[in-house]
Amino acid sequence: MAEQKATNVHWHDGEVTRADRNKLLSQKGATVWFTGLSGSGKSTVAVALETELAKRGKLAYRLDGDNVRLGINKNLGFSAEDRTENIRRIGEISKLFVDAGVIVLSSFVSPYRADRDLVRKLHVDGGMDFIEVYVDVPLAEAEKRDPKGLYKKARAGEIKNFTGISDPYEAPETPELVLNTHELTLQQEVDALLALLEARGLLSGE
Repeated sequence: MAEQKATNVHWHDGEVTRADRNKLLSQKGATVWFTGLSGSGKSTVAVALETELAKRGKLAYRLDGDNVRLGINKNLGFSAEDRTENIRRIGEISKLFVDAGVIVLSSFVSPYRADRDLVRKLHVDGGMDFIEVYVDVPLAEAEKRDPKGLYKKARAGEIKNFTGISDPYEAPETPELVLNTHELTLQQEVDALLALLEARGLLSGE
């Protein structure tokens, strides 16, 4: 857990509660955390799910690895320490969105189990739903896809600390959902996610 350096600070609650915001939006805020190798399909399925939720009148927002590193986390690299801080910050941001009643779709390689467990704990401690989705493909399939050409560069030694090649990936042990994107259609993946959200009662504000 990151050290609290600022002193004499206290959380300030307002008069509008999380339950009020959930009722206003007719849904319940939650974080859906997509983890998996680069090229596994995390962003693709998150985009498709966000689109389907919008069609249903549900408010979702995607937090994507590259997007976040272009902004709030632009000062972080890919060392183990920076990866941990990257995920910690995203966990805190996700919590704020959940408190606002939004369904957060967080797509990050997030290779270390301890980092993902910390984000889960942040949510659980706050009484918030956290759904870990393992977007699972064999490394060979991810390399075959290689949409950004990153595996090729990593194999050539042009990218250091690349997950799956020179850095490890620790697969989830008990995720809420596993999506084998090399075996499923995108629609099947979205359907499985929607079924899980509905089973959790997240698509109503009651």
